[in-house]
Amino acid sequence: MKRVVITGLGAVTPLGNDVPTTWRNMLQGKSGIDLIKSFDTSKHTVKIAGEVKDFHPETKLDPKAIKRLDRCVQLCLWATLEAVADAQIDFEKYDKTDIGVIIGSGIGGLLTWEDEHVKFLNQGPARVSPFLIPMMIPDMTSGYVAIHYGLKGPNYTTVSACASGAHAIGVAFREIKLGNASVIITGGAEAPVTPFALAGFSNMRALSRRNDEPQKASRPFDQDRDGFVMAEGAAILILEELEFAKKRGAKIYAEVVGFGATGDGYHITAPSPEGEGARRAMERAIKEAGCPREAIDYINTHGTSTDLNDKFEARAIKDLFGAHAKNIALNSTKSMIGHTLGAAGAIEAVVTALSLYEQILHPSVNLENPDPECEGLNFVLKDAKKTKIEYALSNSLGFGGHNATLCFKRYEE
Repeated sequence: MKRVVITGLGAVTPLGNDVPTTWRNMLQGKSGIDLIKSFDTSKHTVKIAGEVKDFHPETKLDPKAIKRLDRCVQLCLWATLEAVADAQIDFEKYDKTDIGVIIGSGIGGLLTWEDEHVKFLNQGPARVSPFLIPMMIPDMTSGYVAIHYGLKGPNYTTVSACASGAHAIGVAFREIKLGNASVIITGGAEAPVTPFALAGFSNMRALSRRNDEPQKASRPFDQDRDGFVMAEGAAILILEELEFAKKRGAKIYAEVVGFGATGDGYHITAPSPEGEGARRAMERAIKEAGCPREAIDYINTHGTSTDLNDKFEARAIKDLFGAHAKNIALNSTKSMIGHTLGAAGAIEAVVTALSLYEQILHPSVNLENPDPECEGLNFVLKDAKKTKIEYALSNSLGFGGHNATLCFKRYEE
């Protein structure tokens, strides 16, 4: 089996339009959540979200292409350009059939669908854009990135709600591990901050209604949490087979060593009782990594700020790790950027890779009154923490009962 390493990172999030800005703000405990600016929320119960700010795709992307790409794909391509530049890889020098693209998205081109449906209702079918379908389908993230670079290796999109980005990275890891590709561009993208989606998530009572203090609305594992905060963004990782990366002198952030995927088989939105599906996903990822449970130093939790999700994820961690649970550092990236749905697992994978590379953990903000279910767990609070991290997990859990855990290791020869 091949070893798989991370050699490039790219991201656009509510905390910054690149990785360095996002990471710097995260370490400082800043929040990217605010009142929604992109549309009128006067008729909405929820008025807050994590929006990407000052995003001007025409400064990096072809203006003609932008008109035919949904915001989801624009965010994805933006993050990809940064990741490829960071990896310092020139695809023209290599066999493009050996380079793949696997990117997750839970919904895809929602804004396009919404706009075109309004046009359909008000102006009739003849006015619907001929680009509706290619702009809307979620696999256009992977499709367009491959078109942009002319890449012809494995290419598909994973769709598993809020676990989509993590599933994409997990299967990309396996493709390289099995020798089906030497390099894969992977990650996740989502642009769900739209009037229609906000109404849908709000009416199912999944969102926080703390409109009067947006920066304190996302409160994972806090007793006073009242739902997640919807957000948008994208994150891309360049995964490479280790010898391929070493041969070209690539910088290595971390090694991907395990992937666990399970299903709850239980409910359309609620996690399975006691978090047994999440526990098994972590267990499988650790087993593939070939390390003892006691080797895990850090977990980037799914941590959405919803009642059942946080409660059962906490139980899953305590159940799996037993006495060692108190030694594992935990945090929630969503406490600062909100929940980017299909992009979340990818953004959190970038965060986990950086945590291993720099040996530092960002804080969980707004965790002021921990849920009693969290008793005995070790959250990073208020300030970033320098610490030794050898192995780390990143959890992602999606509506429908999709669970994905990635296991990373600090890189060493």
